Amino acid sequence: MRYLLLLFILFSNVLFSQKKLNLIPYPQNLQLSEGKFTISDVFTLSNDLPKEETEYFKKSLNSRLKFQNSDKSKACLVYSQLSKSKNSTQNDEFYSLEITPKQILIKSYTKQGYFLALQTLIQLFEEFKNDQQIPALKIEDQPKFAWRGMHLDVCRHFFTVEEVKKYIDYLAMYKLNTFHWHLTDDQGWRIEIKKYPKLTQIGSKRKESMIGAYVDNTFDGKPYGPYFYTQDQIKDVVKYAQDRHITVVPEIEMPGHALAALAAYPELACTKGPFEPATKWGVFDDVFCPKDETFKFLENVLDEVMVLFPSKYIHIGGDECPKTRWKECAHCQELIKKNNLKDEHGLQSYFIHRIEKYVNSKGRKIIGWDEILEGGLAPNAAVMSWTGVNGGIEAAKSNHFAVMTPGSYCYFDHYQGDPATEPNAFGGFTPLDKVYSYNPIPTELNTEQAKYILGVQANLWTEYIEDFKQVQYMIFPRLMALSEVGWGTSDPENYKEFEGRVINEFKVLDKMNVNYAKSIYNVSGKVIPKNNGVVYELSTSQNPSGIRYTLDETNPNSNSQAYQNPIPVSKSMTVKSAYFENGQLKSAVSSQQFTISKSTGKNITLEQQPSENYSFGGAFTLIDGIIGNQRQLGKTWLGFQGKDVVATIDFGNKTNFTEVYFNTLENKGSWIHMAKSAQIFVSDDNKNFKMIKEIGKDEIQNAKGKIKLNVGNQNSKYIKIKIENAGIIPAGNPGADSKAWLFVDEIRVN
Repeated sequence: MRYLLLLFILFSNVLFSQKKLNLIPYPQNLQLSEGKFTISDVFTLSNDLPKEETEYFKKSLNSRLKFQNSDKSKACLVYSQLSKSKNSTQNDEFYSLEITPKQILIKSYTKQGYFLALQTLIQLFEEFKNDQQIPALKIEDQPKFAWRGMHLDVCRHFFTVEEVKKYIDYLAMYKLNTFHWHLTDDQGWRIEIKKYPKLTQIGSKRKESMIGAYVDNTFDGKPYGPYFYTQDQIKDVVKYAQDRHITVVPEIEMPGHALAALAAYPELACTKGPFEPATKWGVFDDVFCPKDETFKFLENVLDEVMVLFPSKYIHIGGDECPKTRWKECAHCQELIKKNNLKDEHGLQSYFIHRIEKYVNSKGRKIIGWDEILEGGLAPNAAVMSWTGVNGGIEAAKSNHFAVMTPGSYCYFDHYQGDPATEPNAFGGFTPLDKVYSYNPIPTELNTEQAKYILGVQANLWTEYIEDFKQVQYMIFPRLMALSEVGWGTSDPENYKEFEGRVINEFKVLDKMNVNYAKSIYNVSGKVIPKNNGVVYELSTSQNPSGIRYTLDETNPNSNSQAYQNPIPVSKSMTVKSAYFENGQLKSAVSSQQFTISKSTGKNITLEQQPSENYSFGGAFTLIDGIIGNQRQLGKTWLGFQGKDVVATIDFGNKTNFTEVYFNTLENKGSWIHMAKSAQIFVSDDNKNFKMIKEIGKDEIQNAKGKIKLNVGNQNSKYIKIKIENAGIIPAGNPGADSKAWLFVDEIRVN
C-alpha cells in the first residue's frame, strides 16, 4: 500500500512539473522546486532595489498588498546585480528569478533584466492570487532576439498620448522592447517640426476620410484633424517608454508617402501641385523630388527628430515610391545622367544613400522597408523586411542587419478570424496560430548570416482602425504570440498549449478593460481534400463536443446536429456552425457557403506560387468550393504580384464539361488590376495541351471580374487555365511602374 502511495506521489509530482505555468512569453528555462512562497498582506522590499522599475512593479500589482522597505535579510524581494564575464553567452536582458518559501531573489546584469524579471513575477502574482501561494521555482531567462517590436500607424487614424502610452504598456507586459512610431504619411503629418510649422498647420488635417471597403470608394465627408504631437508630448512619450525599457523608433517617410508634407511645402515636389493630404488609402505618384532644397528640408526635419528620439535607428520609410514623377522630371533625369545611375531605381538608392550619410554623421543609423534595397543598399542601412522574407535574406547575406516583419505573419491589420464575423480589415488572413508558427530566421541563411537577423516586429496600419478599442482588438491576442516568437520559446507543435495560456491571460485583459478579439472561441472551418472531393473540418479552442451545425441555412441552436467528424461536401450547400456551452451560445455563428463543381477537390498545381502575404491554403484555395467575397481580401483569395496564374487541374478521369468560371478583382488604389487575358487548354496526358478558349481584357473588364466561359462540349483528363497578370502598372495609376497585383479565387468547371 505504501509502495502504491509513493508511486502516486511521484506521478503527481511529474505531472505538476510538466504543466506549464501561465507565463507569456514562456521562459527559456524554468525548474519547479519543493515548497511555496506565501504572499502576505505586507510585502517587504529590499532597500537597494532599482527605484523606477520597482515603482512600476508596485503600481502594476495594484492589489491589496501593502509595501514596506527592509534590509535584505528580512525582505521578501531581493535584488543582486551580476557582473558579466568576457566569455558569457548571456545578453544584457538576462535575468534569473529564484523563488523559495522564504524569499524572492532576482539577479541581472542590467536594470532592463531586472525589469523583465518583474514582468514574470507580476504574471506569477496574477496566476496564484487566489491562494496567495507561488510555487518555489528557479527561472533563468533571456530573449533570443534583440529587436522585439510593435509598430503603430498614427497617420491614417490618430491616437492620443494617453492611448499611445497604453500601447507601450502592452508591449512592456509581454517583454517587447521596441515601439516603431509611424509619424508621417500621405494622410497626415503627426509630429511638430518647429522650423516648418506648416507641416502641422496644413499637413495634420484632411478634408475627409475613406470609409468602408476600398472597392466601395465612399467617404465620410467629415474633416479630420488637425491632429499631431507637440515636441513636449513626444518627449513625454519617449521618457514613458524609456522607463519601461522600450526604445521608440520614429519613422519619417521618404521619398514616397509624402503628400501631407507636399501639401505644406509644394516646392519639394517635382510638379507645382497644388497638393492636399490624401483622403483615400493607397499609394500616390507625388513624392519628394531629390533636389538640394528637399534634402536640406529633410536634414532639418531629421535634426529635430534626432533630438527628440535617442534611438540608435531612425526609420526613413523608403517603401512604395512610384517613379512616375521622377521619369517626367527634367531635374531627376539630369541627376540620373550626372551620377551615372542606371534608372529611377538607382535614383531611389541615391536618395537613401544621401540621407543615410547625413544620419550617420549624427551618430545614428537608418532602417527602412525592404524597397530601400532597390538600386543597391546604403552602406550601413538595416532592412525591415515586409513584402516577404527575401528582403531580410538579401540584407543578411550582404552583412546588413534586418528585422523580419513579413505581412503574411506580422501584419495585424489583417483578419484574424472568419472575415464574415470580423470587423472590416485591410485584407489578408493572419490568425493567432499563424503568428505563433513564424520563425524569424529564414532557412536560407547559414549560422553566420543568421546573426544579422535582429529580430521580429508586427505592424498595425490603421486605415480601418478608427479608435483605440479597435487597436486593442487587432493586436490582442496576436501580440502574445509575437512576444513568444521574439523571445524564442514558441513551439508551434504545441500550439494548443499556448492557446490555453492565452485564454487564461484573457482574465488579465478583462480586468484591464481591454477590447481583445475572441476569434479563437469561434468555430473555425478547414476544407480538406478527400476521395476526389472535399470535407469540411470544424474546430474550436473549447471542447469540440460543444460544436453544433446546420446544413439548411438556419442558425444552429443547442439542439442542432452535434459535430463529430468532418462534414462531407458533395453538393452546393451552406454550413452554419457555433459553439454552445450548457445550452448557451458562446461564439459567433460562422457560415460557409460551398459551390461545388467538377473541379472541386481535384488535384491542382500552379506553375508560379502566390505572394506570401496572400497565399493562405496555397493552390488548393482555387478548388476548395469557396467563392471569394470581392469586398474582403481574406483567406479565400490568392494574390500574385507581377505573376500570371497558370493552374493545371487533374480530374482523375476524362470528364465532360462545357463551362469554366473564375473571379478576379480590380482595386487600382491597392495596385490590384483586372487580368489582361485568359486562356483555357485541355489535355489527356498533361504534356500536349490544346487551347480551346481565349478572352481579352475588354471582356474581363465588362464582366467586372466575374468570368464565365462557354468552351463547347469538352471531354478531357486535364484542364489548364492561364490568367495573365496586367504586368507593369501604367502611368496615371497609383503605383505606376510597379508590378500589378492579380487576385483570383475559385476555378470552377461544369
